[in-house]
Amino acid sequence: MSEPDADTYALKSAALAEVAAPALPYQPPMPRSYRPRIGVIGAGGIVSAHLDAYRTAGWEVAAICNRTLAKAEAKAAEFAPKARVTDRWEEVLNDPAIDVVDITPHPADRLPIIEAALRAGKHVLSQKPFVLDLAEGRHLVALARENGVRLAVNQNGRWAPHLAYMREAVRAGLIGEVISAHVGIHWSHGWIAGTPFEKIEDLILYDFGIHWFDFLRSVIGPRARTVFATAAHATGQTARAPLLAQVLVQMEGGQASLVFDGATPHGPRDTTFIAGTKGSLQSDGPDLGQQSVTLTTASGIARPRLEGTWFNDGFRGAMGALLVAIEDGTEPANGAEENLDSLALAFAAIQSRRTGKPVRVGAATSLAL
Repeated sequence: MSEPDADTYALKSAALAEVAAPALPYQPPMPRSYRPRIGVIGAGGIVSAHLDAYRTAGWEVAAICNRTLAKAEAKAAEFAPKARVTDRWEEVLNDPAIDVVDITPHPADRLPIIEAALRAGKHVLSQKPFVLDLAEGRHLVALARENGVRLAVNQNGRWAPHLAYMREAVRAGLIGEVISAHVGIHWSHGWIAGTPFEKIEDLILYDFGIHWFDFLRSVIGPRARTVFATAAHATGQTARAPLLAQVLVQMEGGQASLVFDGATPHGPRDTTFIAGTKGSLQSDGPDLGQQSVTLTTASGIARPRLEGTWFNDGFRGAMGALLVAIEDGTEPANGAEENLDSLALAFAAIQSRRTGKPVRVGAATSLAL
């Protein structure tokens, strides 16, 4: 048997030829001509990203609702001066001129509003994470189908340029079958101290991490089998919820990992690596808005120049995908039914964190054990 050479032992890489990057449909989808009047229910801080994205896309926001009327008035004044403001969400649902509603409150508060909207015949974009229980989610999916309307989830990370390009490269078969996928995010999430977010026990794995569970599901499909996760408080953090979490995913014919270092005060970094049987993808940068992607195959290394940013193009993508689905009579790319698979990964991770044991994907059906 021949011995490997020194370069093999040293894991040295060879120089690669620079090749043209393939053009892929990574940018936010836009309906051809469908321009509904949109009602927005909930006017918290993140809604500014929604409203700015809709304004940029040229979509009409006809109503903004918030239980604190002054917040709705402030958002309307900044982003949609012609929008009607109200503190009663029922008024938005009772308006026959409004076809689509963007519902943004927290999951427990959001559930009855979504149900009422679907019964009122409105198409719905739900804020993420979609639901607290998979059975509740399946009920809403069935209700949307019964009423002939579309139900989508605001997984805006799907249209972050780097994540979108990598997903489309995988789906185009450019790297073959996925063998592994690894995400490492190092940033400061300490802003949650003193806000309602720090009361969410598994904030990082649920409210924040759902973006990456959703991304993982989009590139590996239904291959995940078991999940093992941990979480911890970082030295010196002031927020109540743990800001550190990590996840190991065993999948059919491969593995995946998510590492969330949410208490990094300086030098933030975000990296994503996907290895396949025919190539690999890598994205790297100081934050989620500044990323450089490379695609490596036997042909060489490609460096696509991507346009756009997660905030606020990702929000334009989430609503745009819903509008395209309504226009074409298809299921949204961010449809609620598929999103339940992403939530199943998150729920398995949370149950694993709580029990200290690996959890089979699908065994955890809600945030409650």
